[in-house]
Amino acid sequence: MQPTRARHKLLAFTTILAIITYIDRVAISSAAPAVRSEMGLNAVQMGWVFSAFTWAYAAFEIPSGWMGDVIGPRKVLTRIVIWWSAFTALTGAAWNFISLLVARFLFGVGEAGAFPNTSRSFAKWFPLSERGAAHGWVFMGTRMGGAITPPLVVALMTNVGWRETFYLFGALGVIWAWFWWQWFRDEPSQHPDVNQAELAIIEAGREDPTDHRGFDWAALMSPNLLLVYGMYFTMGYTLYFNLTWLPTYLRDVRGFTLQQAGWLSGVVLFTGGVMTYVGGKLTDYLVRQYGLKIGRSMGVVTLPVAGLLLVAAAQTESPMAAAILLAATLGVADLAVSSCWSICHDIGGRNAGIVTGAMNTWGNIGGAISPLVVGYAVGWWNSWTVPFYITAGVYLFGAICTLFVDPRRRVSVVA
Repeated sequence: MQPTRARHKLLAFTTILAIITYIDRVAISSAAPAVRSEMGLNAVQMGWVFSAFTWAYAAFEIPSGWMGDVIGPRKVLTRIVIWWSAFTALTGAAWNFISLLVARFLFGVGEAGAFPNTSRSFAKWFPLSERGAAHGWVFMGTRMGGAITPPLVVALMTNVGWRETFYLFGALGVIWAWFWWQWFRDEPSQHPDVNQAELAIIEAGREDPTDHRGFDWAALMSPNLLLVYGMYFTMGYTLYFNLTWLPTYLRDVRGFTLQQAGWLSGVVLFTGGVMTYVGGKLTDYLVRQYGLKIGRSMGVVTLPVAGLLLVAAAQTESPMAAAILLAATLGVADLAVSSCWSICHDIGGRNAGIVTGAMNTWGNIGGAISPLVVGYAVGWWNSWTVPFYITAGVYLFGAICTLFVDPRRRVSVVA
């Protein structure tokens, strides 16, 4: 009997979700010049608007990841997507700084748990040997969503306005949620599209489904997981400059037009997307060849290289060279994204939702701090160079954490 390929339909669903997720996240950065002009916001206020989403997202990651472990990603992801879509639309209804801050905060509350629950579905639907590549596809989707958003937002703003753009984006998630609820099942064995041959592939090396032992919450503060958090703090901190301030930097500092800044921001994120997928395939290959420790440790090499490329971008006088170096920086750093999420499966096992939620909490704390560092540096010192050097140091910190993470060491459960 030939195995069915239902798990690849799941991958298509979650990749589309990742694209929509980042369209809704990144839209605010491309709309920022128009929003600042209309509401009279300064750089520090805009930094807080960028960060409001990520503070809320970080605060609710662990509860939303835990919910996925308990009641399953079908229900949780449906709730998440409908909530965040509503507040994406309501972003367009904001009338001043406070209302915009509240809308973005509640948007972050709603979107929290999207990726831990996606990752949780992979723990049920993909064998260990395919999980790195599956995460690579999804996180490629995040960068592709980010890549198409700047030029798309500029085009829509030109034709319908920035407020209407957010209304349109809010509708995308509602459509996805309806199809997801109709198609997905938490257990592949309960899905009519999965035959016995595919189920045998999926269950190869999967956690024992009869193991219902509880999670030892104290394990979230184990030294091994603290290193994982430091590793992913770096990924969030360094990514969020590209998701928030990059179009403004390219326009105000490097002299590109709004349209050029939009397209170049897209190219930077597109590069990250391609390399995220390559990194997913690469981590699976390295695990097969050399084991978990080496296979999940790519960030030891890629993150310092990304830091050096970022320093070069800050120092160059050529606007186009700076844009190219920024694309190279994100591309090299994103080689390690899939291995970070796969580590959570290695360490978390059947509690992957909790562990990925905890890791992504710290990634989003980094993502919340990053726009503020830029906003205050620009507001206080009129400097874009200082935050670049700080980010290069964060890359080095992430590499050190990655070096000492042991993906072979499982978290504790209670009998």
